[in-house]
Amino acid sequence: MVSAKGVRLTLKDGREIIDGMASWWSTIHGYNHPRLNQAAKDQIDQMSHVMFGGLTHQPAIDLASQLIEMTAEPLQHVFFADSGSISVEVAIKMAIQYFFAQGQTDKQRLLTIRGGYHGDTFGAMAVCDPINGMHTMFEQVLPKHLFAPMPTCEKDEDWQDADIAEFRELIKNNHQQLAAVILEPLVQGAGGMRFYCPEYLRQVRKLCDQYDVLLILDEIATAFGRAGTLFAYEQADIVPDILCVGKAITGGYMSLAATLCSEKVAQGIAADGSGVLMHGPTFMASPLACRVAVESLTMLLESDWQGNVQRIEQQLIAELKPLQDMDLVKQVRVKGAIGVIELNKTFDDQMHWLPEFIIDQGVWIRPFRNLVYIMPPYIISKDDLSVLTQAMGKIVKKLSTVLND
Repeated sequence: MVSAKGVRLTLKDGREIIDGMASWWSTIHGYNHPRLNQAAKDQIDQMSHVMFGGLTHQPAIDLASQLIEMTAEPLQHVFFADSGSISVEVAIKMAIQYFFAQGQTDKQRLLTIRGGYHGDTFGAMAVCDPINGMHTMFEQVLPKHLFAPMPTCEKDEDWQDADIAEFRELIKNNHQQLAAVILEPLVQGAGGMRFYCPEYLRQVRKLCDQYDVLLILDEIATAFGRAGTLFAYEQADIVPDILCVGKAITGGYMSLAATLCSEKVAQGIAADGSGVLMHGPTFMASPLACRVAVESLTMLLESDWQGNVQRIEQQLIAELKPLQDMDLVKQVRVKGAIGVIELNKTFDDQMHWLPEFIIDQGVWIRPFRNLVYIMPPYIISKDDLSVLTQAMGKIVKKLSTVLND
């Protein structure tokens, strides 16, 4: 890569390709945006970085205020982290420290569902899928948490109590050891690009309340409109105790994430008199990143983001659903600005030729395991999106030929 603008990436050899990944789902406004560029330039002339221990600054204040305003009313406290993985680490620490400060020192474990992905640091790895995830080599050194079956209901009208039955038993039988439940709401991202129904989240929220377990929602991939609402939890009409956001927060310009929590959690952490969350990265709340994030979120709210996401969703449905009839295709799924083709076979052993084949189609798509998917920038045009969906079809056809030989 040598440059990028809008939805196009320019390679060293001069070829331009349409980005279907939004740089791992973060570049929602496209690349090289003049407003984001200017925000970064303005801030770097003032102060690129200052420690956030004992000091504060206006970009962090502005961004915290913005996040509190955007999220549900109970979420009133913000901790700035370096990346999505670290925001999950902070969320786990918040939950454990919340109970520890109140003398409930046995509540150290977490409950989640299979098929999840929460990051690559050790605390986050421990709540990723322990069998199908990519972290099995670390199994012997990771904390042992509890895993319920992944939900099978894709829509509320498909809801059956059996979907929550094993989860209910796990939380009932282990709640005295559980600090929190952690989930990716409605969209399981890098663990398999699966979608599930809002009713599952409602049931989980009720059980967490019943058994005094905190609910952490990992919206690193879904926050800021990707799933069709500003935050995915809104579709279930629930509120988490702790919320993780990242990826799109700076419009893909630099690494930044945040962990929000309720007044209940913040006061609980302070219940032993210390009042200090046990985490403090050097570059937390970087003024440069915060300033760009403020501009990115302002741009998002000023735009017709919801209309754009709905437009993308409708076009993905229209152009990808016909691929469902191909023998290699197990399922086509679309939710918001996410389009997924799941195949019946894995193709990891084809990655020696597949990336170049994809670039030859004039696009950049990053398939994995048995999934060909896109999560494009919200600004993508109808014509450019059609190029992406046509390329997805060509990828599947080529894989059908190779895998069936």
